[in-house]
Parts: sequence; structure tokens; C-alpha cells
Amino acid sequence: MTELCDLSAVELRRLIGAKEISPVELLKSCKKRIRAVNPTLNAVTSTVWPRAEKEAKAAERMVMSGDYLGPLHGIPLGVKDLDDAEGMPTTSGSPIFAKNYPKQDGIMVASCRRAGAIVVGKTNVPEFGAGANTNNPVFGPTGNPFDPKRICGGSSGGSAVALATSMLPLCTGSDTGGSLRIPAAFCGVVGVRGSPGLVPSERRGLGWTPLSVLGPMGRTTADASLMLSAIAVYDSMDPFSTPNDSHFAELKPVDLSQLRVAVTEDFGFCPVDSRIRKTFRDRVKRFRSSFARCEWATPDMGEADRAFEVLRAVSFLAGFKEHYEKRRHQLGPNLIANYEEGLRYSAADVAWAHAEQTRIFRRVQEFHKDFDLILSPTVSVPPFPWTQLYADKVDGKPTRTYFHWLALTYAMTLTGHPSTSIPCGKEPTGTPFGLMVTGPHRTDRFTLECAHALEQLFQRDPVMARPIPDIKKLSRR
Repeated sequence: MTELCDLSAVELRRLIGAKEISPVELLKSCKKRIRAVNPTLNAVTSTVWPRAEKEAKAAERMVMSGDYLGPLHGIPLGVKDLDDAEGMPTTSGSPIFAKNYPKQDGIMVASCRRAGAIVVGKTNVPEFGAGANTNNPVFGPTGNPFDPKRICGGSSGGSAVALATSMLPLCTGSDTGGSLRIPAAFCGVVGVRGSPGLVPSERRGLGWTPLSVLGPMGRTTADASLMLSAIAVYDSMDPFSTPNDSHFAELKPVDLSQLRVAVTEDFGFCPVDSRIRKTFRDRVKRFRSSFARCEWATPDMGEADRAFEVLRAVSFLAGFKEHYEKRRHQLGPNLIANYEEGLRYSAADVAWAHAEQTRIFRRVQEFHKDFDLILSPTVSVPPFPWTQLYADKVDGKPTRTYFHWLALTYAMTLTGHPSTSIPCGKEPTGTPFGLMVTGPHRTDRFTLECAHALEQLFQRDPVMARPIPDIKKLSRR
């Protein structure tokens, strides 16, 4: 039997506005699911039930009084444990910040609260968000909802698991090399990496680099878009932030039969497991006739690997100098590896990387003159056991770095193009397969509308429909 927490965020908001359900009832349903499933998966790391219950009652009174209701009114929200939420610990998965209680909300969380969301808890991350295996020395590992012994992806792994199992209807996330899209793909939900500045951020130490963005996660594109309608705001403290008048909660239908689509397994440079290639080819055969044109093609990505490696390492130099020099013994191997890699680069290396990034961006934009969308797998490999820190080999070939297996997502991070991962059935290990939908520069709404249309198409095919984890099997006895 479907519980309230299993309904979409869009439907829940409609029911709340129509006075058909109470925010109090919804919160109780989420609390029940978290208590049943979280002991198995370890996605939600801390909660504030007394405060959330008080806010749910206040939200109920507003509904009954006929007050103005924001787009997220009464919707429980999970906050990634890199984002500040007043009154809750922001540990970043590090012992250094195990007792860090921020005094105010971060920009994204504050936007969600203003829109009526009720913050319930924090969701797990890798240490400082480095890597795509959500496992850290403070809270331990988060398991995949389809196989708890496998990774759930990262760094927004706890958020993806909480969504997939209906512990929460909406969650926050962030993305540098794929941290919104990878866990979404592994868990069968939706992760939206928007254009830099679409969702303002105060967290980037290097404010003029477009690599890191904040964004929404939901079980569907409509849910993620509803959340985006609340957090895509202008904030003058983010140098990439610009006013926008896109109404993301009102996605318009897209006629797929009018679209020109490029499909690529690897962007010409990414290591991709043979099982993922085979699954992607199967999916392309199933959906290619839905488009006006669907061709195997890829933009020239130049030296994307090297450029991303340099630019990523520079951001670690900017953010972790004090921790490395004073508390190196408290840092995990991923953090140390990134920082020490940065120390090896010269100013000439950094200048080259920025120039190569610009060249790649322009080639991808030129490519989009012939194609409305680029479709690719989201992740290069199936989820592996969480006891393994990262994928050191792909089809038997060693990877360049501990994050090289994330190349499919960081390809589009490097260019800044809007990119969304949506569920597209399962791959051979029995875990979800994610399809990455990428649009031209600054076409966030169009890209989301296309992803939504694809999602609706996939739901009509049992092989491509969004998979649902077995809640009963995951629940605490």
C-alpha cells in the first residue's frame, strides 16, 4: 500500500494546498519511513524532529487560515551535509567539523525555508564531498537502496538514497565532478546540475570558477524542477548569479519528434565499462525512433582529463590549505591526494587548463548548432562494493586518478552546460542505469523540459521505467 511519503513532491504540494492532507501527517509518514529504512542504509545522519514537528503544525495552521503558501509549503526536506542548516551540524563528513553547528542557513537552504519547506535532517556525504563513494569517518558508509553492499554514489549520496526510498520527497545537493548526477544515476532518481550561478552559492572559495554548483534532487524531473523554482534566485554575493525569469515549476511539453539528438558512449575520451556500453546501446535502440534525428556523435573534448585535473586540484589548494598544513593527520586519502596534486602544478599549467577549458566549451557550443541535446550514460561503471574507495580499473585498464571513472559527468562540468541525470531502467548488476541529458549553454529550462519528456516516454516501457527499491526488504524488522 502506498504511503504518503511515496507520493511525488508535486502531488504532495497539491494535496496540501487543497487541504486534502496535512503537513503534520506527511511528516509522520516520512518519520516512519526513515526509522524503518535508515538503519539499513545510513542515508540520514541527523534529524531535528521536535523543530520539524513544530514547523509542520504551523504550516498546517497557515493552510487552514488561507494564508499564502510557498511552492514548497509543508514539504519535508533533506539537506546535504555540506550545506549549512541553522541548528543542525554541518560535519562535511570530517572529524574536524564533527561538532560544527552553523548559526544560519546557507543560501540554498534559506531559499527552501522561505518557500515553505520543513528541514528534517542532514544527508550523508564522502569526507568534504571528495569522491563518489559516500563513506566518511564520522558517520560511515551509505549503501545503495538496490544493494546495500554497493556504493550509492556521491557526493550527494545520502540525498539520493533518502529520495529513492521515500524517506524524504526533496533533498539538496551539489556537483563538481558529478556529485548530483552520479548518485541520482546509481539510486534511480533525478539530479539536476544547472548552469553555474543558476542556484547561487556562497561555498565556492574560488568564486570565479564554474566547476562547483548547488542544485536540487527529486524522484522525478517535475519534483526537482519544483524545488528549483524556489532556489534559482539572484544573489549578488555569487559572481555567477544573474536574475532569471524562468518558471521551473511549470515545465512545458516538448515534442521529441522535432529534436536533433547526439548520442555518445564516452565523449571520445572517457573510460566506460563494457556492461554500461551494452546497456546504453540497448536503450538507444529503444528510444532513437522518438526523435527527428538521433546520431552517434561526440564533440571534440580535447584534453578534458588533464584540464579538469588541474582545475579541480587548484580548487582544493584554495579550500584546504589550512587543514592540510595544520591537520593533515585528520584528512582522508582523497583530500590529501587532491591537495598534493595541486602543489605539483605551475602557473603555466593553470593558465593552460583555463585556456583548454575555454577551447572545449566553444567546440561543444559549436556542436550544439547541429544537435539540440546530447545523451550519454551518466556513470562509467556499475556501483561497486562500498568497501572499495574508488574504481581503480575500468574493464581491466587502470584509471588515471581516483576520480577518472567520473569522466562522463566531469566532461560537462568542465564546459558548464546544463546536465540532468534521469533514471532509465537498470543495468546488468540490478542497480539503476542513469541517462545524462545535456543541453546547450544556459538552456536550463529547455534541458529540463526535454528530460521530463524523456522520463514520460521511459515510463511507458518497463525496461526503461524508473526502478523502485524493495522497501519491505530494506526495512528494519
